[in-house]
Amino acid sequence: MDTPVSATKKRVLLLSASAGAGHVRAAEALLQDFAAHPDVSEAVHWDVLKYTTPFFRHVYSKVYLDLVNRAPKILGLVYDQTDKPWKHEKRRLLIDKSNARPFIEALQKFQPDVVVCTHFTPSFLISDLVERGEFFVRPAIVVTDMDCHAMWLAHHYEHYFVALDETHAYLERMGISPSRITTSGIPIDPVFRQAKDQQATRQKLGLGNRFTLLVSAGGFGVGPVESILQELLNLQTPVQIVAIAGKSESLKTKLERLAKTTGPKVKLYPIGFTRQMDEYMAASDILISKPGGLTTSESMARGLPMCIVNPIPGQEQRNSDHLLEASVAIKSTNLPTLAWKIDRLLQTPGRFEAMRKNAQLFGRPNAGLTIVNTLMKT
Repeated sequence: MDTPVSATKKRVLLLSASAGAGHVRAAEALLQDFAAHPDVSEAVHWDVLKYTTPFFRHVYSKVYLDLVNRAPKILGLVYDQTDKPWKHEKRRLLIDKSNARPFIEALQKFQPDVVVCTHFTPSFLISDLVERGEFFVRPAIVVTDMDCHAMWLAHHYEHYFVALDETHAYLERMGISPSRITTSGIPIDPVFRQAKDQQATRQKLGLGNRFTLLVSAGGFGVGPVESILQELLNLQTPVQIVAIAGKSESLKTKLERLAKTTGPKVKLYPIGFTRQMDEYMAASDILISKPGGLTTSESMARGLPMCIVNPIPGQEQRNSDHLLEASVAIKSTNLPTLAWKIDRLLQTPGRFEAMRKNAQLFGRPNAGLTIVNTLMKT
């Protein structure tokens, strides 16, 4: 016989959209924290694009990724042109609703007690349902970048969770009550809350005991990763480089060939697909990456400063500005000077140590717990 569920327990629905990996990763991180809460009877995660028309999925996912990889300047232009608070709502709603009827039907059938959106599309659709009296749970919205683009703004909501106090102030200026805004940080996998000794983690991963640079193919195309590593071979400081090739076997093969050409000052460790990114971050001293919201949050949770390369115009460029302002990152604008820039940083150890301490202060590894505990009290 099934144990009866307490009347106080809640069903939680997490909604993301697979337009870029960050929204999905944030929802999956929150799913773990909600599932562990004693007052949650069920927690599920939906990718809202799976409940839309094929054309809508294509535009949101494939076209977006094509723009990221092939025409980032166009993506940046679209980002800036659509960042107009409280404008074009009727047009946007018409497009979303005409392509999301299966999602609306599934939502009304599931009847959750708590809804958390890590992408703006479902929050906007739910806001319309609440306004028309067809749905009675107002969504919480988790902004997965440091800035809040106008697309995240919705009239009917329970709570906003943001990464920075500056974003909190922005939402207040947009007319949102401060009591409904929390500077939580961006939710990341709970594994990043576990303290890990750097030396012991290096030993576990089979790495040496040098200053360690971490480069991940995630977000970079294959060509740029090779170019980045070719430039890093010019470093004058003795270092080891952990290069994560991800699921690309061809890239891993190329990096293995490249590793055989390194001199005594640079040791290269090519790594394929891994589920141990938190450990590689714990073992490293600096992350060379694009500043996506989730990658940045993971890096900061590990107290890991960043060297920013090729941020996507729009949200990543704004993330980059915040990181540079907080003195937790440097930025390489011209790839041929990448090695020189890192050498220069390492020749001023006081500056690097300040960046490391700033990163520890900037990180919010408990963001997921903050979000869950706040919503379960309401």
